[in-house]
Amino acid sequence: QMEQSGGGSVQAGGSLRLSCTISVRTFHAYNMGWFRQPPGKEREFVAAISQTGDRTRYEDSVRGRFTISRDNSNNMLYLQMNDLKPGDACVYSCIRGGSFESVVGGTSFFWGQGTQVTVSA
Repeated sequence: QMEQSGGGSVQAGGSLRLSCTISVRTFHAYNMGWFRQPPGKEREFVAAISQTGDRTRYEDSVRGRFTISRDNSNNMLYLQMNDLKPGDACVYSCIRGGSFESVVGGTSFFWGQGTQVTVSA
C-alpha cells in the first residue's frame, strides 16, 4: 500500500514537499515517480527516480524547480517543489514500477491515493 503525505496550500513562489511511502521490504527494488492531474485534464508525468537514485528524469516545466529523491533505508520517496506557480496546482500522485520506463510512461498499476496542491497567485 502506498501512502502519501504533504501537499497543501501556498502562495506563488512558495515551496512544498510531498512524501510517499510503501509498506514493503523491497522498496529499494522499485523505480518511483510522481504524476499530477490538473482539473479536467489527463494525468501527466512530473518526475521519476531509479531504484538507487542515480537516475532521474523531469518534465520540462518543473526541471530546476522540483527535486525528486528517495531514502531507501526508510522506504520514503520525496518531491521537493520550489518556486511553485499557479499552473502547478492539482492533485499529485506517486507511482512505483518495476522498470524506469513504466514509471515515466505511467503504465504501472501501483499508485498513491493522491494529494492536493493549491497555489494562489
